Amino acid sequence: MINSKNKDILAIIDSAISAANPQKRIKEVIHLQKNRLTIEKQAYNLDLYENIYVIGAGKAACSMALAVEDVLGDRITSGIVVTKYGHKTKNLSKIEIIEAGHPIPDESGIKGAERIISLLKNIKRGDLIIILLSGGASSLLPAPNENISLSDKKIVTGLLLKSGASIDEINAVRKHISRLKGGQLASLIYPAEAVCLILSDVIGDRLDVIASGPTVPDGSTFKNVVDILKKYSIWNNTPRPVINYLLKGLKGEIAETPKAGNPAFKRISNIIIGNNKSAVAAAEKKAKELGYHTMVLSTFIEGEAREIGKVFGAIAKEIAEFERPLKRKACIIAGGETTVTVKGKGKGGRCQEFALSAALMINGIKEASVAGIGTDGTDGPTDAAGAIADGTTIERAHKMGMDVKAYIENNDSYSLFKKLGDLIITGPTNTNVNDLYITLVFS
Repeated sequence: MINSKNKDILAIIDSAISAANPQKRIKEVIHLQKNRLTIEKQAYNLDLYENIYVIGAGKAACSMALAVEDVLGDRITSGIVVTKYGHKTKNLSKIEIIEAGHPIPDESGIKGAERIISLLKNIKRGDLIIILLSGGASSLLPAPNENISLSDKKIVTGLLLKSGASIDEINAVRKHISRLKGGQLASLIYPAEAVCLILSDVIGDRLDVIASGPTVPDGSTFKNVVDILKKYSIWNNTPRPVINYLLKGLKGEIAETPKAGNPAFKRISNIIIGNNKSAVAAAEKKAKELGYHTMVLSTFIEGEAREIGKVFGAIAKEIAEFERPLKRKACIIAGGETTVTVKGKGKGGRCQEFALSAALMINGIKEASVAGIGTDGTDGPTDAAGAIADGTTIERAHKMGMDVKAYIENNDSYSLFKKLGDLIITGPTNTNVNDLYITLVFS
């Protein structure tokens, strides 16, 4: 049900996603004049490099590669990037695009990772490597360590995704059962020079967390990983080859991931080209243009989706009842990434569960709307980017015979919103800068 409030929400969301367009962002930081390549404030004399290779992974990797190839053209020797199925926009002339599975890795991801590893075996000190990373790279570049199969890695990833573990914790585990993550890509590139362009999907833009930190020192340890698996009670369900590998690491029989001080990191520059903060800023600007009193609540939103949904619903009630912290018409905007501890058997995602939880709080407040959306166009294992709830959501659901609380407990927000026609479906946006949360209260 798209009413005037929801049209405004969709316009605000569109502005945020447009601001995070990777082609636009890359062309704002990369400039070529004759043989002088400038990437942000760093200059590279291309006459000094024998080869230029482009590698990378992520949901935005194809768009990022397209922008780099538009700038450098035939100066690129070759390249390989891996992106999610359905996110390949076009074939490129110099850079090969491989599609693979996300969030659960698959054989195509293995192939892509191995192809990149093989390419890096041929590089030397006189080469320049341009690395393109965006959200999803961790799953899209699975290169399991010795005696760990793809099936083992899938099981561990699946357990972590359903456990409620944070992205930091999930990536700490991934780093220690991979050959590329946690600074290990930097080790493979050394002694060549490299620059890594990053579209951040991580709260606070921590380089050691984005894409599992393949080009920066890793601060996590084998002990941290074991503690994480035990903390979420999934150690006993972890495949035996993974357990054996981690136990060897605890004993010092396997080398830790590269730490600060490793010479490989002196040859790599890491540059954030886009993030949640820039998307939220664009959303704020659009909301003001639409005439809303606007507040950015935070770009560090974390926690259980249903609990965060209650908070946003409560803020909407406060504005509707007392006009605080903003006068109507009001818009509250935030960014971040919530989690869902999956206990039911339904279908949904964190943004949809956020919106459904908020719907219970704003029930009957017809001037209020709340939306959550994944900027990549995918919310959980669904075709929706998120959902919009308003003061009529619960009433409409009840009229259709749906018990809203039962849908929440079964983690089945997708089914409810689909029946109501309140899913937000964008298709792949070819960017990924966390989630957006928006609350509107009309006059």
